[in-house]
Amino acid sequence: MTVEIVILAMIAAFLGLRLYSVLGRRAEHEEEPIQARLDANPDAAPAPRQPLGQGQSPLPRRPDLPAVMPALERTLREIAAADRRFGLHQFLEGAQGAYRMVLEAFWRGDKEELAQLCDRDVYESFAAAIDARAAAGETLDNRLIRIEETMITGASFDAPIARISVRFTSDIASVTRDSAGNLIAGSLDDAIEVNDVWTFSRNLTSADPDWLLDETDED
Repeated sequence: MTVEIVILAMIAAFLGLRLYSVLGRRAEHEEEPIQARLDANPDAAPAPRQPLGQGQSPLPRRPDLPAVMPALERTLREIAAADRRFGLHQFLEGAQGAYRMVLEAFWRGDKEELAQLCDRDVYESFAAAIDARAAAGETLDNRLIRIEETMITGASFDAPIARISVRFTSDIASVTRDSAGNLIAGSLDDAIEVNDVWTFSRNLTSADPDWLLDETDED
């Protein structure tokens, strides 16, 4: 009789351990935060000339991404809810690419490239500066050495228009030459730190996925 009780107790203990191992794992998965599942989505592969904000979870928790203020995060989530293709990591990568492309197009006087990257008001300002430079017989021989920091400083969503402001801290070597190629000002050997705040906007109902530069400022 005692042997049977011992055997039954051992069987009960074994079944109890098996039940705990199954239910325990299930409970752990059920307690996983929704945000953790959201943030676990992989990044989309970037396209060669990629529009800002395509193809990723809205606000991934990654150590390589800058923190944003809670108020900004709420607005960015509203933008992500209105445009499921929006991703913060992709947007920041695209913003850095746009920053470089706009600066280089302006420096070489490429109005066609600027027209594709900027809204009308910003484009007209750049075009006027290019024309004034050409009238003076001057050219720019600038270099974007590096972008030290990219940080979101503002965001707004007045449906369907979303606007996101980004501060770029960069090192730029600036040189101005006359029509004969002689140095007027600056030096390629001495880069200076520049802080620009650029605002990008997009109509989220538009089929065009590109964000356009619609405001520039210095910080």
